[in-house]
Amino acid sequence: MAHDHSPGFAMLVDDAKARVRQFTIEEFIPRLQAGERYILIDVREGGEWAKGHIPGAHHIARGVLEREIERALPEKDAAVVLYCDDGFRSALAADNLQRMGYLNVFSLDGGWLAWSERGLPAESGT
Repeated sequence: MAHDHSPGFAMLVDDAKARVRQFTIEEFIPRLQAGERYILIDVREGGEWAKGHIPGAHHIARGVLEREIERALPEKDAAVVLYCDDGFRSALAADNLQRMGYLNVFSLDGGWLAWSERGLPAESGT
């Protein structure tokens, strides 16, 4: 576990992960290489995003995601992959997007930390 999360938070995440489809980095990269297209959304805070993010990702912070997503992505059947630092916040976010009617949502398990640990391409800045 990347962070020392509280038991209550861990319980919420485990509950959400039971309903959310996830990709590991090892599952996600071959899909991208095969030409599958996803809308990649980074749900981390602005300071985290500015330090580095996956190329081509869009930034919609977790705190405003549910408020902003329908304007940013009105197509409820779009293939969406959410990520955060480690896959916890993105699992919660994916669970909520599914509740909002999004049909093809995934959470990137391991998130930015797993991506960057493997030396995969990154962008920085806003």
